[in-house]
Amino acid sequence: MEYDVIGDIHGHADKLSALLGTLGYRERGETWRHDNPDRTAIFVGDFIDRGPGQLDTIRLVRGMLDAGTAQAVMGNHEFNAIAFHTPDTQNAGQHLRKRSAKNHEQHEAFLSETAHDPALHQEMVDWFLTLPVWLDLPGLRVVHACWSPEHVAYLQPLLQPGNRLDLALVEAGSRRGTPEYDALETLLKGPEIELPAGHSFFDPGGVERTKVRLRWWDATARTYRLAGIANGAAGTEFPDLPLPADCPTGYAGDKPVLFGHYWESGTPRVQSPLAACVDYSACKGGPMVAYHWQGESELRDAHFITTGGLQ
Repeated sequence: MEYDVIGDIHGHADKLSALLGTLGYRERGETWRHDNPDRTAIFVGDFIDRGPGQLDTIRLVRGMLDAGTAQAVMGNHEFNAIAFHTPDTQNAGQHLRKRSAKNHEQHEAFLSETAHDPALHQEMVDWFLTLPVWLDLPGLRVVHACWSPEHVAYLQPLLQPGNRLDLALVEAGSRRGTPEYDALETLLKGPEIELPAGHSFFDPGGVERTKVRLRWWDATARTYRLAGIANGAAGTEFPDLPLPADCPTGYAGDKPVLFGHYWESGTPRVQSPLAACVDYSACKGGPMVAYHWQGESELRDAHFITTGGLQ
């Protein structure tokens, strides 16, 4: 089996269609298919928010999943959409994801296409719940943000068949301090660590941050400066101080892992022979990117395929 693992879409159905065409998929009947029946797509999640074609993206992806020409995992934006829509059983009148101005703004593109039709909105949320948190396939793993064996092992017995969430697990995973929250935060958003006292940075939205994302795949990144990811904040340099001894970095799995989420830019390259990101900021003017996996045990730069940054 060969897989085309496709990065974060965020409502850019036009770029997705262009990439599928470049990869050799064609619209046949109600869905997209490849001429080679052994070649299928895998989507790393984050189908919604930000872009102009929210429902078009979902229809395209859902059609491929229904036809068996693709697989997919859940992204943090799908999880957020479920929590935003789901009432909090412990706080009357509230939802599992607070309906703050900031969260509403992040979710606005999806809401603008669904909020007028409650039945449609519910259908979309129900479909998000069918998406697995990860795929562990023969020879390859796919997850939205981070493959963490510890958190995979914790969640596995709690999930529905096919590594799927139910609403009880969404609720537990929406409450800070629970092990479910820690596991889903890591798998869907990536590990973060507090910066040393007195250090912070401002993200592209102007929000001051004291936590930094980590290059979890890089075993050589043992300082804040080498391991920290600035979430797109220009000119940020983290302190050249060692990470805590118990801070895990480095992926040493028995098969490669492909993921999205990290807003990469420039020429697509693997992060290591066993790890590669396919998110190249398509919703910020970057290209839609795929990695064409052909069974290799070590990932290769030459297997990336891109739309070339369609606007």
